[in-house]
Amino acid sequence: MSGRETKWSGEHADRGGRPRAALAALLAVVGLALLAGCSSGTADGGFQFVAPGGQTQISYPEAQRRPLAPITGDSLLAEGQSISSAQDKGQVVVVNIWGSWCGPCRGESPALEQVAAASAPRGVAFLGVDVRDDRQAAADFVRSRGVTYPSIFDPPGRSLLVLSGYPRNAVPSTIVLDRAHRVAAVFLTAVLASDLQPVVDRIAAEPAPPPSG
Repeated sequence: MSGRETKWSGEHADRGGRPRAALAALLAVVGLALLAGCSSGTADGGFQFVAPGGQTQISYPEAQRRPLAPITGDSLLAEGQSISSAQDKGQVVVVNIWGSWCGPCRGESPALEQVAAASAPRGVAFLGVDVRDDRQAAADFVRSRGVTYPSIFDPPGRSLLVLSGYPRNAVPSTIVLDRAHRVAAVFLTAVLASDLQPVVDRIAAEPAPPPSG
């Protein structure tokens, strides 16, 4: 968008035989298209990630948040058992995408565990999504580092398909869902506790959504 504003006078609207009503309709359609292009939601109202222009930390005001379908997959440590973000209904959910092969993932692991332990009493749950990995290597990773929250074992990243437009090659990355499981914040890089804790605290302090149904 050029930012240039176009003004339509009555003379311009009538010139060439084009009625004002047709011009108004055309402008309305263009306006709707522009709004759709700038939205963070899909056609069905769900979350769709939009490239942030170089930003690695993105926060979404409540009015702009969109719901995210449950992230679901096979448990890393309990093979054959399905786990899902939907199990933490009414809680803030912090989703961390990681791999045992990823150096920055090893570096941020203590910070994630620190924030998880500090935030659990306020209704905050953590869920890992282990991608492009070997199950034994990943299991050794969480056991050796004392990771207490569960992870989905998902080498091809199928569970992340609900994150429309999301750069699934961004490993590590962290997504914070509010209590209505709308995307409230995204970190496209490894996090420090000092980065993540204030964001989680702020989202956890928001009023709980009214019961559905």
